[in-house]
Amino acid sequence: MKLRQSPFFENALKQFLDVAEKINLDPNIAERLKSPERTLIVNVPVRMDNDVVNVFSGFRVQYNDALGPSKGGIRYHPAVTLGDTAALAMLMTWKNALVGLPLGGAKGALCVDPTRLSRSELQRATRRFTMELISMIGPDKDIPAPDLGVNEQVMAWMMDTYSQQVGAASPGVVTGKPIALGGSLYRHEATGRGVVFCIEQAAEKIGMTLDENTTFAIQGFGNVGSMAAKALAKLGCRFISVTTSRGGVYNSKGLKLDDLYRCYKEHGSFKCYKDGEQITNKELLALECDILVLAAQAGQITIDNAEHVKCKILAEGANGPVTMDADPVIIDRGIFLLPDILANAGGVIASYFEWVQDIQRLFWDAEEIERRLKKIMHRSFEQTVNLSKTQKVSMRTAALMRGIGKVAQAMLLRGLYP
Repeated sequence: MKLRQSPFFENALKQFLDVAEKINLDPNIAERLKSPERTLIVNVPVRMDNDVVNVFSGFRVQYNDALGPSKGGIRYHPAVTLGDTAALAMLMTWKNALVGLPLGGAKGALCVDPTRLSRSELQRATRRFTMELISMIGPDKDIPAPDLGVNEQVMAWMMDTYSQQVGAASPGVVTGKPIALGGSLYRHEATGRGVVFCIEQAAEKIGMTLDENTTFAIQGFGNVGSMAAKALAKLGCRFISVTTSRGGVYNSKGLKLDDLYRCYKEHGSFKCYKDGEQITNKELLALECDILVLAAQAGQITIDNAEHVKCKILAEGANGPVTMDADPVIIDRGIFLLPDILANAGGVIASYFEWVQDIQRLFWDAEEIERRLKKIMHRSFEQTVNLSKTQKVSMRTAALMRGIGKVAQAMLLRGLYP
């Protein structure tokens, strides 16, 4: 289970090495940042409802903690790999640094399909997995959050399991919890809303007016995609297409968001939506529109299809949806690319807010959280776009230069122990 067996990790590592060369990164620091600080691989035995014990593999990767406690999601998916988890942990490290959070980067995973487990099986799997991670996590060490296949109930079980072990309620050990257990308001909206904050600023930079004549398409209709669609529609933009892994729908005159929500919630697809024509993911990526939000999986736009992308602003709501070799093609086509570590940082910023509120036992209202989120996103965007202009590099390169540079500075100041 080597990291180099993951194309996602290879892509993330190559990005790092290219940027390290551009910023003349200290070679000793570069060597240390080429691999994670800590990697835990566990086998998680779970007694199923039929009394058979199944064993699932799990991971937790703490990539770097020079800036503070590690922070990153936990995903439940049968096909997740250690290499993919390490790549996501690396991106979390740069992301947290880029937006100025006092946090390191981490990621975790359990190789299981949560949809095939009963509630009791899911709870037993989560509690046993938490016990396997118990020595690594903690409010001052590593704070997991929900990711793909994980919801706030899973985080509640994780928080309770940890609390039982330390002998006191410890809401700050995880984020993404139910509000009744110390969760934060605005958590569900944060990632998608952060994407749209960046889109608003990008539109201003290229002279695009966001109104009914501005069209947008969304790939992925989970939390990020649906919230981004809602925010863009509220600005007056016209929603013309959406797809998931099960296909999608297109209408040049505009889709009815409420009907889409209802259709998707009831059937898990858009086949029941009649006011439009069915469309594939491949067709959506080549659709002529002003704004394209990628909020699904990694590796959606590659060197093979990048030349067919026809949007003006491309926002990465997901992690790594555009491959490294596709970046130059997108840039040459004059598309304003909003890289993942900037565009989808609203999620980890909201997680940070939840952690802070848990620690101080003082909670903010939604308006306060949105104000703070918008301030951080706007500042990070301006700093990134300014560096992009002064250094004559892409937005992705500028974002990585800032994130990696901050981590490297912290490591140099702290030195090497012993």
